[in-house]
Amino acid sequence: METKMLRWMAGVTRLDGIRNEAIRQKFGVTPIADKIREARLRWYGHVLRGKEDSVCKIGLELEVLGKRPRGSPEAALVGYVTHGHESNWRTP
Repeated sequence: METKMLRWMAGVTRLDGIRNEAIRQKFGVTPIADKIREARLRWYGHVLRGKEDSVCKIGLELEVLGKRPRGSPEAALVGYVTHGHESNWRTP
């Protein structure tokens, strides 16, 4: 949706063969995925700096006992933050 609106504002269609990165650069817009990653890291930092007895910190460090159900494991916030941090982290 974001790229569709940027293309509309630039008067460019998909048939013109202009890449999305070039259109974002023209308008100075960062990708939504980067903004979401920044928000996750910001929230994770708030949780880590919070009190030890806060609900968020307790939930972050919670280990559930018992047998895991079949199927692939559900993704945890810690996995998102560490995976995103290692693979795509850039300093300004």
